Amino acid sequence: MFTKPLQPGDWVVYRKQKYSTSPGPRAKQVAAAPLGESYTYVVHKFWVVKQQVDDARVLLITRTGKEHTVRLADPNLRAARWWERWLYGERFRETEKLLV
Repeated sequence: MFTKPLQPGDWVVYRKQKYSTSPGPRAKQVAAAPLGESYTYVVHKFWVVKQQVDDARVLLITRTGKEHTVRLADPNLRAARWWERWLYGERFRETEKLLV
């Protein structure tokens, strides 16, 4: 949960669970399927708040312009930490350009 309400333009990180036969270089928590044919893993997505939909949901925009509505109570959603803002700032700024 967030200590203050999210505002349009706020930077957030979403932990997205993925499944594939070949995880990418940013994959975290990689686990093989029982038969070893595929993997489950988590990728951190660096998104920007587009708008607050209601008291429980927020609309996020991705670097490619896709939009996702996410519950504020979703444990995979959190505000970007200071070091993520510094390290991945270019990704966030690139996404912010789509808000205009």
